[in-house]
Amino acid sequence: MYDLTGFQRDLLYVVAGQDEPHGLAIKDELEDDYEKEIHHGRLYPNLDTLVEKGLLEKGEQDRRTNYYIVTTRGQRELEARRDWEDQYL
Repeated sequence: MYDLTGFQRDLLYVVAGQDEPHGLAIKDELEDDYEKEIHHGRLYPNLDTLVEKGLLEKGEQDRRTNYYIVTTRGQRELEARRDWEDQYL
C-alpha cells in the first residue's frame, strides 16, 4: 500500500466496508467524509488503478453498473496497514 495515494487508500477502505458497492455508492460515502464533491474523472480512474494493482476486483451488476470488491491481496494490504497504524496509536 506504500505506493497508493491517500485517496486510493480511502477508496480501498470504503469498498472493504460495504457489500459490493457500485461507483456512485462509493462516491457518496467519500463525499460525506470529504465534505466536497468527488468528480467521476477522479473516482473511476483511481478505482481502475486499484483493480490493475490487484487490490480490487470489478464485476458487472448490469450493463451500466459495475460493483467492486476487495481481493484477498487487498485485504492483506488493509490488515498490514492497520497493524502499522496500531503501533503508533
